[in-house]
Amino acid sequence: MRNKVTLVTGAAGGIGAAVVRLLAVRGALVAAVDRDADRLAELTGKLAAEGLTVTAVPADVTDSASVEAAVDTAERELGPIDHLVNNAGVLRLGEVRDLTDEDWRTTFAINAEGVFRVSRAVVHRMIPRRRGAIVTVASNAGLTPRAEMAAYAASKAAATHFTKSLGLEVARYGIRCNVVAPGSTDTPMLSAMWADGVDGRAATVAGVPSAFKVGIPLGKLARPEDVAYAVAFLLSDEAGHITLHDLTVDGGAGLGA
Repeated sequence: MRNKVTLVTGAAGGIGAAVVRLLAVRGALVAAVDRDADRLAELTGKLAAEGLTVTAVPADVTDSASVEAAVDTAERELGPIDHLVNNAGVLRLGEVRDLTDEDWRTTFAINAEGVFRVSRAVVHRMIPRRRGAIVTVASNAGLTPRAEMAAYAASKAAATHFTKSLGLEVARYGIRCNVVAPGSTDTPMLSAMWADGVDGRAATVAGVPSAFKVGIPLGKLARPEDVAYAVAFLLSDEAGHITLHDLTVDGGAGLGA
């Protein structure tokens, strides 16, 4: 991983920040991309206090011009991109009949179209170099239906199959494309789902039969670092013969789906 130039989207969030930190610890040159410039600055400041150097690149994955500018900045400041981690994502909850057009558009604009825009910009540069690795952070909800999560689940399924289809196209150039599918992970996105006055952590681990959701067999939530380790493995040379793979990190919540 040392001196590998890696671009990570959604870098200021729970999983994204864990990925950025782990890769920086392992010696990667990380371009941290997020549309929230303030949170991005806070992250890079904390990492700098640990002696880690990460380049902040504010950008909006819903805008093609912003994405192209971010990729250009990363390559100009750090060098040719070796690795891409598509991690930017949002969650809009609600039954389908209650979702608004804006809920649907925003979810797909970030979770699916964002993966397309950033991947397109990066592989365009990777192909002439005939090397690279891409990991898209999707969700086990992309494989297992979840009540009140239709937009999120559909967008993550789209991102998953897009990444695998891209992997078919670029395999002949030595570029690998894989997916990491987390389950319930101890992040602000998860805690925002918990109703006031309810022990959301316990309910998530135990399962919610009324919502047709099984619990987590390992009996615990994932840490952001658990997901980051899976991402780092699929980027690494240790995974050099793995592509089009979907690695689920959910403690068994999807029952192996």
